[in-house]
Amino acid sequence: MFASRLSPALRALPRQASAVRMARRGYAEAAGSDGKLQLSLVLPHQSLYSSAGVIQVNIPAATGDMGILANHVPSVEALRAGVIEVIEENGQPGKKWFVSSGFATVHGNNTLTVNAVEAYPLDKFSPENIRSALADANRVLGSSAPESEKAEARIEVEVFEGLQAALNK
Repeated sequence: MFASRLSPALRALPRQASAVRMARRGYAEAAGSDGKLQLSLVLPHQSLYSSAGVIQVNIPAATGDMGILANHVPSVEALRAGVIEVIEENGQPGKKWFVSSGFATVHGNNTLTVNAVEAYPLDKFSPENIRSALADANRVLGSSAPESEKAEARIEVEVFEGLQAALNK
């Protein structure tokens, strides 16, 4: 009896799925009149960009690095420790910011909002200090420190390894 009620619903599935496929978007399409993505890069204590027109933003999404242009498919991405690169003009080098974590929201109206816990210009970091701090964090992980200190050290290791990778690119 259950199968007879289920059968009409299953026959309707291919028709419904084709309607969904038609509404799906793919890669970014040609941008609007100015071809710019409106970027807001916000920290708890400061706004680094506020609806600024940019060409492209590269983010360290938890699922992998991602480049975002105008007319990108709307999405929400968790950020891992890594570099956000903001390309303001074609042919110009991008500004690079190291973020510890956060979220990026791509809206359907050519806007990108990045909410980061922390962000610092990448060129402000010293490779020697990063190596030293990473060694200290690893030492805590290998010690008999309380679990709360080890949890903090695991976060530090993740951030310092992300910084090292960013500086070595």
